[in-house]
Amino acid sequence: MSSHTCEEKIQPPILPLAEMYQRTGLDADPFTSPRTPQQTTARKTSYNWRSVARPSRFSGLRISPIRIVIMLAGISLFLLIRDQIPHITTLTQQQLAELARMAMSNTTSVPFAAFQPPELVGYREPDTIDTFASYKFRNTCNVSSLDLHTPFSPLCQDRASMLTAMASGGRIGLDAPYMTRGCDMRWFTSEEVCEILQRFDRVVLVGDSMLRHVIGSINILLRKDLGYGAVTDWNFSVKERKDCFCNEQFDVKACSVQGIYKTADVLQHDSESLSCHASINVIMEEIVRFPSPPDELERLRVAAGDRNSSKRKAFIFGHGLWSNLDLQKTVNWLETVIFVIHEVNRHTPWHGLFLTPNAAGKEKPDEWIVTQGNKALMLFEEAVGIEARKKGIEHLGTWNMSIQSNKYDGVHLDMKGNLVKAMMMKSQEAAFKQARKPAKKPKEVVEVKAATPKGIQKNKSRNERRKAARRTAQLLKSQGVEVGKKRKGGDDAVMEEDAEEEKEEEE
Repeated sequence: MSSHTCEEKIQPPILPLAEMYQRTGLDADPFTSPRTPQQTTARKTSYNWRSVARPSRFSGLRISPIRIVIMLAGISLFLLIRDQIPHITTLTQQQLAELARMAMSNTTSVPFAAFQPPELVGYREPDTIDTFASYKFRNTCNVSSLDLHTPFSPLCQDRASMLTAMASGGRIGLDAPYMTRGCDMRWFTSEEVCEILQRFDRVVLVGDSMLRHVIGSINILLRKDLGYGAVTDWNFSVKERKDCFCNEQFDVKACSVQGIYKTADVLQHDSESLSCHASINVIMEEIVRFPSPPDELERLRVAAGDRNSSKRKAFIFGHGLWSNLDLQKTVNWLETVIFVIHEVNRHTPWHGLFLTPNAAGKEKPDEWIVTQGNKALMLFEEAVGIEARKKGIEHLGTWNMSIQSNKYDGVHLDMKGNLVKAMMMKSQEAAFKQARKPAKKPKEVVEVKAATPKGIQKNKSRNERRKAARRTAQLLKSQGVEVGKKRKGGDDAVMEEDAEEEKEEEE
């Protein structure tokens, strides 16, 4: 015992596990260390595990009467205010437009966006709403202006940039809304279309069936009628009302005869359907062949207008498929038509625009795939643009716009595509500010040589001799001497001396 240290003497004995549990009672804490006899005699504080209030693991989910009352009160409050939630979150179009005007001072640009939203200004408001909302048969035909054109900013600032943007634009998907490229065009209301047409004495469309569909789309915009706006519905039978309704108005086989070729016919038979208060004049002359028949050219001469009219006119040309995309025939056809127009409007300003044919669709017959396929149409569009600009005519290509549009027969667009084409044409006419006039010839710049002291002295002496010669001629004339003959010392002698002096100066 003497060899062990003091610490070893006071260590508790190590008991077996079974003996440890036997020594503890049932109420003892199994996680406490066993008590040694020394510790028991020193601290008589037995730890009772049952007397400690330990929280349950799921105590937060227990249902108590207070929690039930709070839950029922929350459900009752939600049922009371749920009817008011739609009135709080729903805004009318006028309220949205007012909020847009109030936010004009704030920036409208969206960082890292492919297309910026349109400008928050009043004249661009029609681009962001459905302008067909008040049209007849809007819900039946199921056509919205927002489904035809997607607006963005900036807006094109001149005619050249707008022509390029419209010809280069396209669609993101089959029959998706059309978008210009680089800068945007306007989507006008019916009242704005009337205002544009009133700027011209008349708008004459000369060409094939594609332009006949364009004038039909213009009449839809003027009459605010998606169901029968493009056709003469005032004399329709029951069958015709069924066959030529909505999209079927542009069926070239069943409804081509019922198309409206003049706004004068609408004024005569259904003037109340027009939304224009002032007079407008839109005419279609179908001339497709070259050489053109004399009677068709005579009709064009009458439609081209009065010789004495000073108000400018607009002419829209369309040609190509009837000549099988023969460029030379189209150029000859255009020259013939321009000659007739210029003959009538020799002293009247006018503006010309050439629309090339649509892209070919999958329904186009196989026999025309080579001569009138998409490759031939693209080459034809590019060549016509060059030739038209040589003659002072603007050109609008429609291949990109129509390549992903629905077509009846692989050639003609449906109502949606033709409405887009008509709005493209109106956008170009709206950007037109000056009449078509020949370009002014540039002034020739004449180089002026600086005068030398010697030249100044010679000019002074020359002027003095001329004055003396004139005084001498007047004196001789007063004395009755003929002055017209060449005399020594007269004007002729002075001119000879001047010529000799000029020759000396050049040497």
